[in-house]
Amino acid sequence: MSNIQTEFNFTLPRGLLDADGNLHRQGVMRLATAKDEIIVQKNRAAQENTAYAAIAMLSQVITCLGDLTTITPDLLENLFSRDLAYLREFYNRINQQGDAEIPVQCPQCQTNFQVELALSGES
Repeated sequence: MSNIQTEFNFTLPRGLLDADGNLHRQGVMRLATAKDEIIVQKNRAAQENTAYAAIAMLSQVITCLGDLTTITPDLLENLFSRDLAYLREFYNRINQQGDAEIPVQCPQCQTNFQVELALSGES
């Protein structure tokens, strides 16, 4: 039986200010599921504006942010641009983690090991 990590802690670079002026930086994001994708595809705002699809998806997979446990697209609209970019990259990292490494074998010594592939946009 393999143990797969499905939840990941993160810290926003700036943080989300709520309506009361509280700053929320620590959060938890879970792996995305097919159901999440279906829900986002049914979201009218995401259909009308593809950029909004990222916020809709993030609202599905972020399980908490600071003291906040109900994460909605409306809430995430208040993120600073730097934090939104961070969350999009974090989402891509954790959801592509399984695909980012491939098994290889050394041609000289026959040792097996993993090599991490560079994700799109990395150098």
